[in-house]
Amino acid sequence: MSAAALLSVTGAGAVFWLHSTTLTEAAEPRPAPPPEAQAAPAPPAEMPPGNSLPLPPEPPRLTDSPEYDTCLTLLRTEPEDALAMAEAWEQHGGGEGARHCTALAQLALGEPERAAMRLERLASESKAGNAARAAVYAQAVQAWTMANQPGRAYGASTMALTLSPEDPALLVDRALAAASLGRYEEALLDLNHALKLEPGRPDTLVFRAAALRHLDRQSAAMDDVESALARDPGHPEALLERGILKQLKGDTAGARRDWQRTVEAAPDSAAADLARQNLALNEAGPRRR
Repeated sequence: MSAAALLSVTGAGAVFWLHSTTLTEAAEPRPAPPPEAQAAPAPPAEMPPGNSLPLPPEPPRLTDSPEYDTCLTLLRTEPEDALAMAEAWEQHGGGEGARHCTALAQLALGEPERAAMRLERLASESKAGNAARAAVYAQAVQAWTMANQPGRAYGASTMALTLSPEDPALLVDRALAAASLGRYEEALLDLNHALKLEPGRPDTLVFRAAALRHLDRQSAAMDDVESALARDPGHPEALLERGILKQLKGDTAGARRDWQRTVEAAPDSAAADLARQNLALNEAGPRRR
């Protein structure tokens, strides 16, 4: 299972990066003295471009047929044509392959809630193996996240884990959904499990650091961030998160350096956008006081 890099906003205004790379957040206000930077309102999650659609893993697949291959290929460049093909194919007995392609085309065309419901229903009814069904549930998680329904995303990820309980990517997906609901202890349990299965993975370490920070365990959070950066020194979300942790400790200069490095490392990323917002708020803060 894979997950697109989507945004999900927690109740505290923090931003979690839905798994494929990392989890991190914008800095948050704290009493006496408050950090300069805080979470700016996150934009709604956008549909991923065609070449990053959540397509079925290889393997598993729900079915094997030329029509299935053609429809999934169309999704990458012409989702409207893929939808038309899938609907026509479904009317002519296309079965699970047609239903799957229809749901993914709806997702690509900006109808995540409809897609999520179809994907969940397909995963529950499919005759495919557990791995393939778990992959479809994982795509439903992505769709529910796009629809800003983290509770439904959490439910779909739990269903996926009943089919594939030792899948670290599914564990991270459920952790992110739990975090979006403000359930950081639950998120931490899943992230701990994921890291036992894939020790030292930088993105999961940063996800866990942000969860630990929300639980006021800043020292442990910093340990995770430093471990992630030891493995990937230019990891943009790790740099962003370390800047937040430094700001919370009152190290404004250190926070600015890390946020500047975030922008340098990945100037077109969402992490860089948040770093720029934090830098601007950091700069404006003293003048407001």
